[in-house]
Amino acid sequence: MPRFSVIVPAYQVQAYLHACLESVLSQSCPDLELIVVDDRSPDACGAIADEFAALDPRVRVVHLAQNRGLGPARNAGLERARGDYLVFLDGDDTLAPHALRAVADRLKETGEPDVLVYDYARAYWTGETVRNRAAAHLAEQGPAPFRLADRPGLLNLLMVAWNKTVRREFAERAGLAFPPGYYEDTPWTYPVLLSAQSVATLDRVCVHYRQRRTGSILGTPSERHLDVFAQYDRVFAFLDAHPEHDRWRPVLYRRMADHLATVFTRPDRLPRPLRAEFLRRARAHCRRYRVPGAPARLSVRLRHALLRLGLRRTWAALRLASALRRRSARGAALPLRAVHRAALRLHYRVQRLLPLRPDRAVFAVEGGGGYGCNPGALEEAFRRLAPHVRTAWAADRVHHHTVPPATRRLTPGTAAYWTALARSTYLVHNAAFDAGLVRRRGQVLVQTRAGTPLGHEGLDLQERPAAAAGTDFGALLREAGSWDYVVCANRHSALTWERVHPGGWTALEYGQPRTDVFQRARPEDVARLRETLGVPRGTVAVLYAPAHRDYRRTQRALLDLERVVRRLGPRFTVLALGLPDDAVPLSACEGRVVDVGGHPHVESLCLAADALVTDYSPLMFDYAGLDRPIVLHAAEPEAYEEARGTYFDLRSFPPGPVARDEDELVGVFAGGDWQGARSARLRAGFRERFCPYDDGRAAERVVRRVVLGQTRLPPVVPLAERRPPAAAVARTPLTTVPRSGGPRSVTDSL
Repeated sequence: MPRFSVIVPAYQVQAYLHACLESVLSQSCPDLELIVVDDRSPDACGAIADEFAALDPRVRVVHLAQNRGLGPARNAGLERARGDYLVFLDGDDTLAPHALRAVADRLKETGEPDVLVYDYARAYWTGETVRNRAAAHLAEQGPAPFRLADRPGLLNLLMVAWNKTVRREFAERAGLAFPPGYYEDTPWTYPVLLSAQSVATLDRVCVHYRQRRTGSILGTPSERHLDVFAQYDRVFAFLDAHPEHDRWRPVLYRRMADHLATVFTRPDRLPRPLRAEFLRRARAHCRRYRVPGAPARLSVRLRHALLRLGLRRTWAALRLASALRRRSARGAALPLRAVHRAALRLHYRVQRLLPLRPDRAVFAVEGGGGYGCNPGALEEAFRRLAPHVRTAWAADRVHHHTVPPATRRLTPGTAAYWTALARSTYLVHNAAFDAGLVRRRGQVLVQTRAGTPLGHEGLDLQERPAAAAGTDFGALLREAGSWDYVVCANRHSALTWERVHPGGWTALEYGQPRTDVFQRARPEDVARLRETLGVPRGTVAVLYAPAHRDYRRTQRALLDLERVVRRLGPRFTVLALGLPDDAVPLSACEGRVVDVGGHPHVESLCLAADALVTDYSPLMFDYAGLDRPIVLHAAEPEAYEEARGTYFDLRSFPPGPVARDEDELVGVFAGGDWQGARSARLRAGFRERFCPYDDGRAAERVVRRVVLGQTRLPPVVPLAERRPPAAAVARTPLTTVPRSGGPRSVTDSL
């Protein structure tokens, strides 16, 4: 019995069917059967399906004797399905890479629910892919599985069969089937969600919903759009037959009225001669199924009332008046904003006519954040080595308290901010400079980036839309062309930045300035940091820093931290950097999981930790400079590689032991492998490649070269001679740590 039965009805989609079927058969979860239903298609759909069946035994083809429509074609596939779960896919759509693997994992996590709802993206003929705007309803935080009553917002999603997988036994027990006619998804989806005893969500794009320029059923004017009325008759007949769901009647009435209004107002659906007929039947349906007093916004109730009364001309007049009102409101606010922007542009232009100040420097980090990262380390070095240069930090007002007293505070978007950008000689940033900046002759722009690149960056994101997130690559090239210097931690960084951010800049291969503090810190500094963070004395502090997942709208926990600390025992404390929304409450972890996501300085967290656990976070390159243990938790490697990709295979060149899952991770710490001889050898090779210049003087070398014009710079301290502060917890034997197979005595030393 396969895990999934993927049912694909095919009718006049020969141009798209190959891509559809290939997207299913190439899934990283191969435990599936693919049932292609040829709905007596007049084109080559049947032949294409037969070719796939001849090449792959997982493919079965059903040839219908006559064209029966999408609903009956799906029913024909249902009758032959043997899988645990049913997956529906239209013949012109495709499954996203690794979608079924993600679905299978989520089903397992949530206890095999009756229904799992996942997300989709509209794929346009231009190549643009736009994610569903209502995806917030698919957030994975909170208990799962659940009942529809716990998450009624799911009814606001598109009511289609292909954005969810349904347990086959549940569908058969509930007697679920598709009706004939257009809008056949409606009488299937509502009963599915209302009848399910357990529902879960997956916040991931699993289907690419093709938006065809021509030829789509719903985009073709036809009298078949009148089928929508019969479909809602079936929905309310289901409610009549199941009075236990009667509480949902007001919600379904609102959804029906919204749906009818959409069909009526879309110019590509109803032929003009049928509009009066449609409105007459819509009025009858609204009167028949209306629930008095159904809660809704005033504008929604008004639209429903006009539909119920059949006042077509009044509706058109009100829509026109509403559009004029919105346009007038925008027009009133526009002059004020335009005047303000014009005044700032004029001010900036005037300031650019004045001489540059060689004793001024402006620093900033991405997003208008607080003092820190590489620009923060360079700002401190400016004040120490070039005291004649007055420094300023540009940040949102909420971060002004993080700026040292000796540094001027600037707020982006103010006149003072634009004055500083126009007149300062040195501008330092770790991301893109302000879009309105015009680089003047004599200005020196120093780009530090945010760390050593592991995941693809810059121009390498052109083929990775999930990670690119609408990046303007033309603006990226213009930005890189304005830089004078790029601070690089190592040769890998220099070569990568030169390729993905091409420009005439000079690479300063001097080390990572923000890690200078690692070489200057003392043991008492580490002890003070641990006390401030609440790390119990004598415990092993593990910094957990997972990478951001570009392919997820909401980040979810990849480790059950409560379970990890419970299995490791009281000797371990986890410093969790960036707990996701669905993380276990910290109260349940008895103080042994500390949320440090709001800490302003990640360098301090590194100093306080005895070991780092991460997956794809570039923080591993910084932490390696401390010469402390690093353990990789290689979670979802295929999905991460597909979405962003990495510049080298971490599993073949890791900075320490690699754990594929939670059990292996616990075993690495339980057995002492995290700080054993093999771990030290791996870390030594990693440090040699990626930390050759991180000796505590990287910022000094940058300032001496850029500001003081020196070419003879301080020599680099060899790796063997560097003395970063040791981990706070000494090597002491661990008594007993539970492993995945149960309690076991451990004699290895920590």
